[in-house]
Amino acid sequence: MAQKNPNEAKLLAQNKKASHDILSKYTYECGLVLTGTEIKSLRLGKANIGDAFATIRNGEAFIHNMHISPFAQGNRFNPEDPTRARKLLLRKEQIHKLLGQSKQEGYTIVPLKVYVRNGYAKLLIGLGRGKKQYDKRESAAKKDAQREIARALREKQKVAR
Repeated sequence: MAQKNPNEAKLLAQNKKASHDILSKYTYECGLVLTGTEIKSLRLGKANIGDAFATIRNGEAFIHNMHISPFAQGNRFNPEDPTRARKLLLRKEQIHKLLGQSKQEGYTIVPLKVYVRNGYAKLLIGLGRGKKQYDKRESAAKKDAQREIARALREKQKVAR
């Protein structure tokens, strides 16, 4: 039986639309400040980051509109608002770098993935700008080319047998 790697991350939610609409320049892994019932609900996969965005206020980073459903067996400490602003745990240098780059024309901070690594909830945020129509066509063409290459390799392996 194979041993599980404790450093392996378990993906809980992914923002697929962000990878289609935004060209990420940098990515940062940050922690999330959650309540006990929120982490339980998150581990069950009850999270949605499709409409989420990140901001920086007073030297602290926050994520807004990240929906974490209330835990079914929760107690009185269950948060009432499932889309409340949650604090992101980043180093001061990372926050200053993000702030400086996000003030540039067209750059935004977007959450890409939520996962659990080593028992801690992590959020992968990306700094990027919106893709133009020609960028979307270019990335679709690259995907098609990769698909054709993989198909050709499979056919070649079938013939070789």
